[in-house]
Amino acid sequence: MMPETEGIRLQKVLASAGLASRRAAEIMIDEGRVEVNGRVVLEQGLRVDPERDVIRVDGSRIPPPRRHLYLVLNKPRGVVSTMSDPEGRPTLTDYVGDRPERLFHVGRLDTDTDGLIILTNDGDFAQRLAHLSYEVEKTYVAEVRGVVTKATLKRLTQGITLDDGPVEVRRARVISTEGKRSIVEVVIHEGRNRIVRRLLDHVGHPVQQLTRTRIGPVALERLRQGTVRELTRDELGTLLDAGQL
Repeated sequence: MMPETEGIRLQKVLASAGLASRRAAEIMIDEGRVEVNGRVVLEQGLRVDPERDVIRVDGSRIPPPRRHLYLVLNKPRGVVSTMSDPEGRPTLTDYVGDRPERLFHVGRLDTDTDGLIILTNDGDFAQRLAHLSYEVEKTYVAEVRGVVTKATLKRLTQGITLDDGPVEVRRARVISTEGKRSIVEVVIHEGRNRIVRRLLDHVGHPVQQLTRTRIGPVALERLRQGTVRELTRDELGTLLDAGQL
């Protein structure tokens, strides 16, 4: 929070974030719905630094004004998770190359896996979220060979040890089974190389097709393959909290 002559009035910050008009923001403050750096604000006219102060409304983080770009891409299968490729294969640049910012990806997706990948020009954000210790959950949907049983799901969620160490599976469920194949959803928090494929192969169900459908609060939903959108305010706020930024 700032001295009285510095910073920006809190209600203006809330209005600029698109939450409400200034008058409605003042009502939110009167109702005790706004926090700055963990303290409920009840007085009007408080000045804040939106770049540094952590502001919340009804518990949800309000990100600072965007100086960086945060994008979600539905990566098609066959696209390499790099910005360039010496072998001439399709890359992420094919989908965001028209943007002037120098972008890099948060984590990776295997070339033969499609789905959600985040790109940004915010280096701190990318590094924090890619780091395993922040445990941002990632959800995958896999088409696998064989009928996945309840016993197999229990085995997955109780923990699997691969040749490079143990893997914690937060949740696993069968979406559907047809003939000799199953569609399963697996939720993990780490990003070791080909981890989901290795997990399911380990329990006897080789993956035939794999899609990442969610990273933390960010869901693929109706985003078509090969298309891009920006993170929403709520998604970005939640990820900033997850990365302790």
